[in-house]
Amino acid sequence: MIQQQTILKVADNSGAKTVKCIKVLNGFNRRFAVLGDTIIVSVQKLRNKARSTSKVQKGEVHKAIILRTKSKTVKKDGTTFFFQSNVVSLINKQGKPIASRIIGPIPKLLKKKKNLKFVTLSSGFI
Repeated sequence: MIQQQTILKVADNSGAKTVKCIKVLNGFNRRFAVLGDTIIVSVQKLRNKARSTSKVQKGEVHKAIILRTKSKTVKKDGTTFFFQSNVVSLINKQGKPIASRIIGPIPKLLKKKKNLKFVTLSSGFI
């Protein structure tokens, strides 16, 4: 579960390393975001090698989709899964990813939430 002021890692090649959640979207006074939700983030740190070729700058505000969370997620068959860190991928205003690659696996749950572009960019599923 992600809320305001949460520091998140970025799992794509947009140039950002860490971001901070500013607002959780989809509902008035909504407090938490879960896997597959859209949030508004501010870029906190950039990757060292990508500072000159970065697609984003420090302090910029972007939308992001949550790809992995530390909190447990329960599947329909009763099994649970969780990840080691909270990870997002940056998107533009039209909902398309800024980056051209996503590092690490993403859950199959994102296939059903109409985020097929992220499915094609990722390396695998869980």
